[in-house]
Amino acid sequence: MSSMPAPDITVDGTGLLCVTLLLRLSKEIDGARPDTVVHVIATDPAAPLDLPAWCHMTGHHYLGPVPDNERPVYALRTTAGARPTRAGAPWHTDDREG
Repeated sequence: MSSMPAPDITVDGTGLLCVTLLLRLSKEIDGARPDTVVHVIATDPAAPLDLPAWCHMTGHHYLGPVPDNERPVYALRTTAGARPTRAGAPWHTDDREG
């Protein structure tokens, strides 16, 4: 059984609702290199559903929950061709042409 990779970036979303958490996550990983491992601390009960859905929508790889933590932590890996989301609207991809 393989272990969860150590984080390159940790985003603390303690006490945040998922929309605010995703806005913070987007900001924190903006400009991160592909294959960056991100651990997200998320206390919102919707996070186990919202984080994988957001990763699917944007193209990042959801790695799953990180075991053995005091607080709920989830991991993802950034990808090279990830789709950006609209500023202030993390559930909508930014499809505007440059």
